[in-house]
Amino acid sequence: MGLELRQQLKLSQQLVMTPQLQQAIKLLQLSRLELLETVQQELMENPFLDESETEADVSDSSEAMTESQAEEELVRNADWENYLGEFSSTSKQSAARDAEMPEEGMSFEARLASKPSLEGHLNWQMRLSNFSEHELAIGEIILGNVDTNGYLQASMEEIQSMVQATEEEIEYVLSRIQRLDPIGIGARTPQECLLVQMEVLGYTDPILVSLVTDHLEDLEKNRYKPLARKFKISMDELKSYLDLMQTLDPMPGTNFSSTEPHYVSPDVFVYKYGEEFVIILNEDGMPRLQMNTFYMDSMQGAAGKEKEYFQEKMRSAAWLMKSLYQRQRTLYKVVESIVRFQRAFFEEGVTKLKPLILKEVAEDIEMHESTVSRITTSKYVSTPYGIFELKFFFNSALELDDGSQVGSESVKALIKQMIAEEDTKKPLSDEKIGDELKEKLEVNIARRTVAKYRSAMGIPSSSKRKQYF
Repeated sequence: MGLELRQQLKLSQQLVMTPQLQQAIKLLQLSRLELLETVQQELMENPFLDESETEADVSDSSEAMTESQAEEELVRNADWENYLGEFSSTSKQSAARDAEMPEEGMSFEARLASKPSLEGHLNWQMRLSNFSEHELAIGEIILGNVDTNGYLQASMEEIQSMVQATEEEIEYVLSRIQRLDPIGIGARTPQECLLVQMEVLGYTDPILVSLVTDHLEDLEKNRYKPLARKFKISMDELKSYLDLMQTLDPMPGTNFSSTEPHYVSPDVFVYKYGEEFVIILNEDGMPRLQMNTFYMDSMQGAAGKEKEYFQEKMRSAAWLMKSLYQRQRTLYKVVESIVRFQRAFFEEGVTKLKPLILKEVAEDIEMHESTVSRITTSKYVSTPYGIFELKFFFNSALELDDGSQVGSESVKALIKQMIAEEDTKKPLSDEKIGDELKEKLEVNIARRTVAKYRSAMGIPSSSKRKQYF
């Protein structure tokens, strides 16, 4: 068969994501702090965007606009208030109450300064002590290899490869560092860390030293009676040793933070006012965007590449504001739907959380499931029962005996409550917890499911929760 060149026409459809669409999708999944950074970046890069210094009033007629009219008004006036003010239920309530609400959710801790880093704190002490220049160089290498818990993660050979020093010099500097504040820092094992603290505090009892040196694993697994027999002491005397050990810190580095603390800033506030729930989008710190009138006027006389540049930046500014408008509208509608589905949670707390999936909310607000997934990612809502991520309200279902369903998060909350109220000397086993859940909720839950939920919440097994004293 001969080879030949041939032209052929083919008609096909394909989905092309424009840069504008990609930007809109990106804005949906950004957290509130990331959104603020993005808007500030656009303000610096796009000359057509400007920050309004005054808050424009929104008339009642703007609420009656159709969506197409609202978009035209947005491009023409580019007023930030249009896409923030419309999606707030504050108009139902008094203005005085609305002004108070956002301040109630503000965290005082957000104004605190960050803690000093562990390395900086130790370095400061070393330079105030009589360390020589050579010892300071060794100490800096040691501090650079201390983890966040305060333990040295490098061997003597590795430290020697980084600094010209003998093993005796390194051990001497390490020993001095271990006696700085916090005591026990730079230890290589938990035993070494506790022994250094005991030496500094003057705890020299041979039984206590032996418990720390050889029997930490036995203490961890609650093997108290064999230890009492071995040391020929009573259980009360063993308890006094344990009480003394509990005054020591096995992880001395955890009280220091190497990075700035990050606090969650809620994207939405939900308050109960009478019989209704009020939804307020968090506008704190969000710039109110508008078109720069100077560049709008300058565009009229522009031509050539200058006009193309102006048109591109104007379209980019208008699209950004439209995307922000859509983001706020979508966020409000999703939270409004969640409040409808999970009203029992907002009324009584986490034990009344119902099973919910993304598809149910997507059908309720007539949007795609992927859109709901993006808008609930890294978004937080302040409720009467605390701050929760929007993903928290979506949980799987467990069947009840009467055919109804209960949310898995409600079951977890009940398990946590039951364990908190248990007798610590006779903790509840997973099987017993399953039986009590069957009595309270009439839900058939297997022991392994209880164990899975318990492990997910970081709660140890009954044998490790048992207290002998």
